[in-house]
Amino acid sequence: MAVTKEPTLSAEAVREAIEAGQERLRALLPGLTETAVREPSALPGWSRAHVLAHIEGIARATARQARYALRGELVELYDGGRPERAAGIEAGAVRDAAALRDAVGAALDESTSAWAAVGPADWSRPVRYRDGDLRTVLWAWWRELEIHTADARLGPGPQDWSHGFCHHLLSHLAPRAPKDVHLVLTATDEAFRREYGAAAAPEVTVRGHLTDLAAWLAGRDPHRPLDCRRSDRPAALPELLDWP
Repeated sequence: MAVTKEPTLSAEAVREAIEAGQERLRALLPGLTETAVREPSALPGWSRAHVLAHIEGIARATARQARYALRGELVELYDGGRPERAAGIEAGAVRDAAALRDAVGAALDESTSAWAAVGPADWSRPVRYRDGDLRTVLWAWWRELEIHTADARLGPGPQDWSHGFCHHLLSHLAPRAPKDVHLVLTATDEAFRREYGAAAAPEVTVRGHLTDLAAWLAGRDPHRPLDCRRSDRPAALPELLDWP
């Protein structure tokens, strides 16, 4: 896989990016009306309330991973696993707008407190989530926060993602690239090129703004059209594999 040299972010830099993202979301919460929370999100079958309930749940779940790791203890991301996660989203989504605003705000406060307690020597502490360490959870929360804030359609979208976040997504989501082609992503707004898959496979190139490439690989609609070519002829975008 050929990769353009990309900026490497420290855990502290990611924590700062998360706090900025949380503040951005907090600033949007007061404008949420009862009508607004019932409107569709960017995710099929989910209202804006479903997305916000999910953000609340994953904020608390990742904060809990941090708290327990600092005690030297391991705990599941969600008690009861994915069924409990799904039940929590459905239950949370039926709350009225005021209760939803308060719950999301409180979850963001809990997240800020938990991650602020993590020191420079703590990032390698083990966690149950994916049998990783605190960095694993921090990066996961960054992805959840940024992607689902865009999914909520409150204003910020994938076109507003930082280039550092896009580089992270384009690396983390490499397993989504189809296996039957040699996929080449090239940014038109910066010097970026990444290749996925075997060089001997038929080549498919996708060109566009970095944020649009990241949005597509994340399964979201690009803000601007992407140019996809196979054998230098226009082609449909290839189907992506499951989320890793």
